Amino acid sequence: MTGYRFIKFDAAENTKSKFEQMLDLFTQILTYTNGDASEALSWMSELDKKYQFTNNEYGIGDFIEDLKDNGYLKENPADGDFKITGKTEQTIRKKSLEEIFGKLKKSKQGNHHTFKHGQGDEVSSDTRPFQFGDMLEQIDFTESIRNAQINHGVESFQMHEDDLHIRENDFKTQTSTVLMIDISHSMILYGEDRITPAKKVAMALSELIQTKYPKDTLDIVVFGNDAWTIEVKDLPYLQVGPYHTNTVAGLELAMDLLRKRKNPNKQIFMITDGKPTCLKIGGRYYKNSFGLDRKVINRCINLAGQCKKLKIPITTFMIASDPYLQNFVQEFTEMNQGKAYFANLDKLGSFIFKDFESGKRKTVY
Repeated sequence: MTGYRFIKFDAAENTKSKFEQMLDLFTQILTYTNGDASEALSWMSELDKKYQFTNNEYGIGDFIEDLKDNGYLKENPADGDFKITGKTEQTIRKKSLEEIFGKLKKSKQGNHHTFKHGQGDEVSSDTRPFQFGDMLEQIDFTESIRNAQINHGVESFQMHEDDLHIRENDFKTQTSTVLMIDISHSMILYGEDRITPAKKVAMALSELIQTKYPKDTLDIVVFGNDAWTIEVKDLPYLQVGPYHTNTVAGLELAMDLLRKRKNPNKQIFMITDGKPTCLKIGGRYYKNSFGLDRKVINRCINLAGQCKKLKIPITTFMIASDPYLQNFVQEFTEMNQGKAYFANLDKLGSFIFKDFESGKRKTVY
């Protein structure tokens, strides 16, 4: 008979230590302060005054010392300025992954399953008859000897080509992804912080690829008046600038990066909150923030078509609800035959995760 055993709940055994609890809060705040450790500690002191999460036994000073002792924080002896370390940067990425994608276990390299067989990394349980052109190392000798015994008898053992069976290998697809992040001024306009969720998604996606799909590549492109790449370690420090939205520059740079990648599976994720408003023509900038400028829009549409020819799908995540942007997004998406989402900030991560994972199961070369 199936039953249940109840035991006394011990809160002390089921909660994190005071340092771990405060570390969770510290890493969250660092994302909002763009990696400024001193400002993050100042925020924690203000929060402590209001919510009193420290006590006589463990204070903010103890927490700072533990951060330094555990390699999360370093102090400049000359001016007393605090800076986070590479360990903290990695911790922020891991916590972003846990927050957005859930706790994912590390798996074997290149773990992108497809529905076709071929020479790959992972041995399958499936076998098939030998065909001309199959490699010798693919022969399943146990199954082949068994077939020979059945077909020719045990006493006069002999093996023919028809007895040979091949052990299948599953293809493991590899994908090259470019994540484009809009850092124009509108990403913090009207009191709404849109850049922080975008940074969290980028950190979570990079951590996902490094742990679950280490054979994949991820390039991060930021675009304002111009476009440039940043390293994964630079994500916590990413800030919005006084920029217009040069989507064309971002797309051109993303295409250049993907041309250099040898993986046949390529894709672009673009996170933006507004319409393209800027072009760089020669040495000057052409800007128009009023309405949808066809001179700018047409360049974007043309690049969407070029990406389609190169078999590079573009998934656009528009974190804005302006109705007049929908026509542009629809036209852009139809030209590329990609996807588009008008995503809320709190759903942005789950949208990108689902799209990224589903893409691994669909594309086979």
